[in-house]
Amino acid sequence: MVNETEIYQYIRGALRPKRYTHTLGVLETAESLCEIYGCDKYKTRIAALLHDCAKNMSDDELIKITKENNLIEVDETIKHSPMLLHGFVGAYIAGEKFNINDVDIINSIKYHTTGRPNMSILEKIIYVSDGIEPSRKFEGVDDIREVAIKDLDKALLMMYNQTIKYIISKNQLLYPKTIEARNYLLIK
Repeated sequence: MVNETEIYQYIRGALRPKRYTHTLGVLETAESLCEIYGCDKYKTRIAALLHDCAKNMSDDELIKITKENNLIEVDETIKHSPMLLHGFVGAYIAGEKFNINDVDIINSIKYHTTGRPNMSILEKIIYVSDGIEPSRKFEGVDDIREVAIKDLDKALLMMYNQTIKYIISKNQLLYPKTIEARNYLLIK
């Protein structure tokens, strides 16, 4: 088992105070959803704590680690929004630094920003918790919080919609996996 004290020390040093507070909010929210949806508590804690462990890295660092370790193709969308890589790099850090090799934990960290089709319960919990934790303030967040405790897939779809609307409002490129993930939920 992973030493949670080491994880706390690592993220406290790697994250700015606001991001560390956000991480603790994701942990709190994920633990609540874990209780409702019967997910593994240990996996939930580890994934929540490490989901943003690479968030405060520079764009150049994220791209460098991604390319050196062949984590994912750095395509045009990634080049325009390198911060999308923080989940992939975070999953890499979880494996390399903390010897985490549980696929569900790794994928929950990896896809907590982009989503993907056919996510596990843990992946959905981390993705939704990242969007609705207590410090998040955006129009409609309370509606998603209410839905999350009743229907995780519906809350996930609402989060995808929110994310896509936000990206369009900023005139940024949409990440294809997010669109695929949304379409998957609608088709299933």
